[in-house]
Amino acid sequence: MRQGVVLPETPRDRRNLEALEADLRDSPLRGQELPFRLRNFRPDAGSYLASLGGPLPYMARLREIDELTAQHEQQLAEAYEDLGGEAPVWSALARSWDFGEVNELIDRHNRWYPVERRLSMDPTTGDYALVNGRSYRRRPLDAAWVLERFPPRAA
Repeated sequence: MRQGVVLPETPRDRRNLEALEADLRDSPLRGQELPFRLRNFRPDAGSYLASLGGPLPYMARLREIDELTAQHEQQLAEAYEDLGGEAPVWSALARSWDFGEVNELIDRHNRWYPVERRLSMDPTTGDYALVNGRSYRRRPLDAAWVLERFPPRAA
C-alpha cells in the first residue's frame, strides 16, 4: 500500500535513465512526429484461444465443401466424357445426380458462417458485410450447376 510514496533512486534506476537519455540523443526520430499506425483489429483472448485449437469449424466446413465440390466435378467430367455429353442422356444424369452431402454442408455454412466468423452488419443493406467483395452465401449444387459446367452437346 505504498500509494503516494516516492522511493529513493537506486543505482540501477540511474543506469536505466542514462541509457534511455543516450538512446534519445542518438535517435534519428528525435524531434519528429511519430507516424500514426492504424490498427483495424483488436487482439482479444478469444482469438488467442481459438488459434490453439486448430482451424475453426467454419474453416473446416469450407475446406470440406471445396473438396466435395471438386470430387463431384471430377466424377461429372468423367461421366461427361463416357456419355459424350449427349443432350437428353446428359440432362437426365444431371437431374439425378446426388449432391445431398455437400448441399447439407452448404446449408449449414449459409446458416452459421456469419455468426462463427463474427461478420459485421452493413447498415445500408441490413445484411451481413461482404467477404472479399462477395456474399458469404454458397449456392447449393444442382442440375443447373452441372449444366453450366458441362453443357449438353447437340446430337
